[in-house]
Amino acid sequence: MGLTSHKVLALSALVSLLMVAGTVRLWPRLARGGWAAVLGRIATILGTQLAVVCTLALIANNYGSFYSSWSDLLGTNQDGSVTIRDKFTGDGKQSGVQTLGKEHVHGGNTVTREPSVVGRLERVRIPGAGTGLSTEGYVYLPPQYFQPAYADEKFPAMVAITGFPGIAKNLITNLNYPGTELRLIGEGRMKPTVLVLMRPSPVLPRDTECEDVPRGPQAETYFTRDVPSAVRASYRVSEDPRGWAVMGDSTGGYCALKFAIKHPDAFAAAVSLSGYYKADNDVDTGDLFGGEQGRREAADLVWWLAHHPQPRISVLVGGTRKGDGDYYQATKAFIDAVQRPMNVSWIMLDNGGHNFNTWNRMLPASMAWLSDHLAGPAAAAPAQAEPAAL
Repeated sequence: MGLTSHKVLALSALVSLLMVAGTVRLWPRLARGGWAAVLGRIATILGTQLAVVCTLALIANNYGSFYSSWSDLLGTNQDGSVTIRDKFTGDGKQSGVQTLGKEHVHGGNTVTREPSVVGRLERVRIPGAGTGLSTEGYVYLPPQYFQPAYADEKFPAMVAITGFPGIAKNLITNLNYPGTELRLIGEGRMKPTVLVLMRPSPVLPRDTECEDVPRGPQAETYFTRDVPSAVRASYRVSEDPRGWAVMGDSTGGYCALKFAIKHPDAFAAAVSLSGYYKADNDVDTGDLFGGEQGRREAADLVWWLAHHPQPRISVLVGGTRKGDGDYYQATKAFIDAVQRPMNVSWIMLDNGGHNFNTWNRMLPASMAWLSDHLAGPAAAAPAQAEPAAL
């Protein structure tokens, strides 16, 4: 029986009820003195709690689509190649990043910490000169940034955003963006790129959905104006929007698509891994739109594409056909809404939940694809993709 099977949930619920009933029935006997009775009480309490927790975990997993199968839960669902398909082919305030510290880069085929070999990962605070917002994150500088041959180069930049309520470090510990880039550069599949690793809300614990909230935090402006400006003021990165891209998972994926679609003057390409297509509206977000229906509609990317001229950008959406709620149906609607000059590509795995295991499976191919759509030094040859039905 599959992890998300109703039979598994029913069986777990039945075991929980039997454990509770058994505990109630046996408790008078276990109320006696002696070590046997004490151990019996401990065993019944632990067994009952474990059964109830398992049932609640199954309910939560079925609701949130975090894991789609036992192999997904255990992290063994790594088989199968990742294929990218295209819909179309052919066409006064402090402004700099404040460095807070340096950390070791894991990945590649070396254990050295020499920046010219493995690059450098810096923990930073990124201030928003225009919005007054700021947040901590990380900047990864690839090895070429420190090599004499690239001393005069300005590098492409990729902003990577994790899901809500995640922290920027998830992009290092759970997805390992720096190590993945280091490996892809070594394989000739990615050009050296400065990574800016961030969380999706600069005003935690509120979930802004990367919106400019009326009379509230201007998160969209922060990410699309303040962040590129601060990074350019502190690092040798491209001044050209064609050298900038944005990528994310879950909430970060939604934000990435929104930024590129609405601000092609800031980002030329975007990748969304299991991202949704319209802003959430719940207790974490509060009132994002000030009661304005126009703002609410504009936060729906399918609606936006149908009512505005489409930008000359490329986007990649990645997820699963089964195991992640209505992601497959929502993604088909988004792909259908894309028209030239915008282009959309996609990765669609057969199974997988809304979790880091699924995103890790797509990460190398996604970063290589994004690199192919960025202007910058040492470009790898673009992969050839064939049109295909979703």
